[in-house]
Amino acid sequence: MPAKKEPLLLLDNNSMYVIGAGTYRSTNLSFEEAKAIIEMYDPEDIIRCYADTEFERVVHEYLGIEKRDFAYKRIRRMRVGQDAIVFKLYITPSETQPVIEADDGVQAKKIQNIYVFCQYITRES
Repeated sequence: MPAKKEPLLLLDNNSMYVIGAGTYRSTNLSFEEAKAIIEMYDPEDIIRCYADTEFERVVHEYLGIEKRDFAYKRIRRMRVGQDAIVFKLYITPSETQPVIEADDGVQAKKIQNIYVFCQYITRES
């Protein structure tokens, strides 16, 4: 019987500690590619390594990745041959800082821009 492939890991900035000693290959992914890779796996073959519910909303609402029930587990490190998709937030200061007024009259100031991008990582050794 052939060995079962390691589960796909879903990572964010805070769960990148799983990348430790070893040799890794990293490729940038489009959102469509990330979505297609995730859809190739059964939900039980995917482990979500982040617990942030706000981040979960970003992945599903803004990137268009269908919400499925992925098990959450804190993984200590990736295994050789294991793959991961990393959703990284990139935050920059706002070049303009407009002050807006909310419906209830409270003022708010824009202070940063938030971007998200995806990478596919494989541990080779």
